[in-house]
Amino acid sequence: MRSVGIVLHSASWRRSSHSNANGGDCVEVADGFPGVVPVRDSKNPGAALVVPAGAWAAFVESVKS
Repeated sequence: MRSVGIVLHSASWRRSSHSNANGGDCVEVADGFPGVVPVRDSKNPGAALVVPAGAWAAFVESVKS
């Protein structure tokens, strides 16, 4: 695995539409990073995974089906 040098401190995060109403169990993603999708847990916002955009799209499609 290689290190990706992107800065996330100014990222605009959005929550999954399937998150619960109490604000827990939330997956957040940040848009606007070409080729990658930063993903984090709203309960631990200091840590994020950065995954290739194609892998994220495949994951989302798999979850939908």
